[in-house]
Amino acid sequence: MISRALVCATLLAALWPSRAGAQIYAWRDANGTMVFSDRAIEKPTAVYKVEGAPSYVSTTPVESPSARERYEPYILEHSNRHGLRPELVRAVIQVESGFNPRARSVKGAMGLMQLMPDTARLLGVQKPYDPEDNIRGGTRYLRLLLDKYDGNEQLALAAYNAGSGAVDRHGKRIPPFRETQDYVRKVGSAAGESPLSARKLRIYKTLEILEDRVIPRYSTERPSSGSYEVVSR
Repeated sequence: MISRALVCATLLAALWPSRAGAQIYAWRDANGTMVFSDRAIEKPTAVYKVEGAPSYVSTTPVESPSARERYEPYILEHSNRHGLRPELVRAVIQVESGFNPRARSVKGAMGLMQLMPDTARLLGVQKPYDPEDNIRGGTRYLRLLLDKYDGNEQLALAAYNAGSGAVDRHGKRIPPFRETQDYVRKVGSAAGESPLSARKLRIYKTLEILEDRVIPRYSTERPSSGSYEVVSR
């Protein structure tokens, strides 16, 4: 049977765009099928089955796997486990470490998601320079921050950078620190949305697979299953 990691690597090899700063989008529909694409899906789009992996489809025909992509299976697994947008996790890794698993800041932050030693211990991360353990801890930390700030990605990112104490001291607003404000902007931009935009109404975007097409759906009600994205209209 084809392994999950091999499936992900195969899909990524087929989809990965050549231009710098491009993204891979991953969704799970209400039936549990994982959808991979090299672009955001905003209209009905053809999908292709992956041989040997019936729970995966792609918007691009899948060819041979590549060893180039190392961390995407971990990002997808732990993003899905903690109910995070994979785009957000990728963006945090890009801004924090540039996808360098051996990165260490002058303040001592470690690995792909730049976990501070105390934070890593709190999250049970025993090997902060191990990509899977680091991503496991970092995604859990993001989930905790999102829960603390009622799903507000901007405040969660500000707390990830400056600490939740700084956010709380400034009235649960992004602290007036140049570094933190730049960080929130950069991560939000890399994740494919403007991080400082106001969200007065939450609209949930999901994908539905019908025969050989994937169709985006929008609703003001939070989906009970599958992956979703909160968007503003």
